[in-house]
Amino acid sequence: MFISNAFAQTAGAAGGESSLLSMLPLVLMFVVLYFVMIRPQMKRQKEHKAMIEAIVKGDEVVTSGGLLGKISKVGESYLTLEVAAGVELQVQRGAVVQVLPKGTVK
Repeated sequence: MFISNAFAQTAGAAGGESSLLSMLPLVLMFVVLYFVMIRPQMKRQKEHKAMIEAIVKGDEVVTSGGLLGKISKVGESYLTLEVAAGVELQVQRGAVVQVLPKGTVK
């Protein structure tokens, strides 16, 4: 008497489109995340790996700990770094952050 009847709507073509539109921001967020964060990081890793593989005896490098020195021996996974006259340290190849121009370390 005081309450009207409620009828359920049938799902039409608009129901499928609304679910696709609700997923669109999520998909766009992942695309932006890929181009802003993931892709540049992969590029930096690739450049670092190439730099590490190209290290030869006599190169001047900076390690992740901040040590500056000249490479005196090159091994498969370790490098011997001469930091002062007669002072040599053994470091991992991955610890090298930057290869300096020749003549930087005196």
